[in-house]
Amino acid sequence: MWLTPIAIITLLTSFGACQDFEVINQWNLLDYEFPNYEFASKYRPENSVFTGLEVTEDRIFLATPRLRAGVAATLATIPRRTPPGSSPVLKAYPDWSFHSAGNDNNNCSGLISVYRIRRDSCNRLWVLDSGIMTSIDDFTRVCTPKLLIFNLRTDVVERQVIFPREVIRPSSLFTNLIIDESVQGSCDNAVVYISDTAAPGIIVYDSLKDQAWRFIHPTMFPDPDHSDIEIDSERFSLMDGIVGLAHSPNLRLMYYQPLATDRVFTISTDVLRKGPLAEGEELPVRLAGRKSSQGLGLTVDPRDDSLFFSPLTETSVTSWNPITNQQRLLAFDRKRLQFPAELRWMNHDPDSVWALTTRFQRFFKRTVKNNEVNLRIVRFPLNSVPTFPVSNSVFFK
Repeated sequence: MWLTPIAIITLLTSFGACQDFEVINQWNLLDYEFPNYEFASKYRPENSVFTGLEVTEDRIFLATPRLRAGVAATLATIPRRTPPGSSPVLKAYPDWSFHSAGNDNNNCSGLISVYRIRRDSCNRLWVLDSGIMTSIDDFTRVCTPKLLIFNLRTDVVERQVIFPREVIRPSSLFTNLIIDESVQGSCDNAVVYISDTAAPGIIVYDSLKDQAWRFIHPTMFPDPDHSDIEIDSERFSLMDGIVGLAHSPNLRLMYYQPLATDRVFTISTDVLRKGPLAEGEELPVRLAGRKSSQGLGLTVDPRDDSLFFSPLTETSVTSWNPITNQQRLLAFDRKRLQFPAELRWMNHDPDSVWALTTRFQRFFKRTVKNNEVNLRIVRFPLNSVPTFPVSNSVFFK
């Protein structure tokens, strides 16, 4: 008898093939420390869903893009240490002056709409601002996409990068970034890889040279055959291109995936770093494998190069090791692991993988309920998670 992926996951969990996970924080809907009534009156929590996560020793940073009207602050923090499962109020980062777009004042020196954030080895936060308002409803560009780099000791902007016109398209939506400090150097010597989801492509920014270039490939585009996503018997359609990114410094590879696909691809970071392709030259993309369903978040544990991903239909977090070809099921939960928008492996917490789970399908369909938990920060232990034979795998092949 052939078993569906959900049936096999259920069988594996019944035999203890995965561990429970820690719910760090959870919310029905997000709330903020508002500076005044004017900001608070325009806030629509049913339109606010986080997509980006960074964790430091004392703070958790959350990126909440302006997918629809009424998002207050597009970047916020909560304390790192709070009671498990608590719902702390979010604090705008670095302060409300950077979030005037939430008060109908689109100031391009501030932050318009942030999907992802990353900390570098110099304790600085790289914030990727798409410059797009209400991207789901009417996709209004109000500012050129940019990077703001904050010193996390002072919470002051150390550097601003405005992307050149040559790498931007009319429908560009910059959504994710990888900071590569493994070859060229750290901090201001880093190379940054950026996903353009709506005009599918990869932008490379050489921080040392202050130069950027763009790559495109058919594998970065959404697959219409995988535009329909099913999560806990709910179906919705979303034709997003490349958005999931992960970096393996040891293998010098970047993994990537569109949302609307069942595949994960790789490209050599050596190729990406050397500059634009010559005329007639093809980008050497390789297929890493096929997943059991669509997914968004990707991350790599550089200690053994395992790739972590989350099949959306299976509401699980799993891993695949490209060297040993072994797979692991970290967790499965039909309710608490819906739509993991972000997966993160952290240098300062190497024995865990973090995730944001969001019930995004309900925010997207406007069916979110304020009397249910919809948003979570969760943490998965990596120690003692068993592997299972490739012949039985249903997640990645």
